[in-house]
Amino acid sequence: MRRYAEPVVVADDLTLLHGRTAGVVTLPRHLDWSGAADYDLDSPGRIVDLYRTVLLEATKPDDLHAVLDRALLTRRRPSLWFPPAER
Repeated sequence: MRRYAEPVVVADDLTLLHGRTAGVVTLPRHLDWSGAADYDLDSPGRIVDLYRTVLLEATKPDDLHAVLDRALLTRRRPSLWFPPAER
């Protein structure tokens, strides 16, 4: 367990996850400051990267609601790896 762990943000309700399912998504700086904040949703690998980044870096449920899509999250969940503290 991390000594100074940030709280994990969860969606208020999975039906509120209404993010885009195609095209390119650019995350705001507070979610992705890497300089590679553009995610092509037509690329399965980038979808996994986007979802993992948002789930780990979200600071409020609205971050999840705006970016994630319920069906896509459900379909991609087996491909998402998280550190033990976030599981």
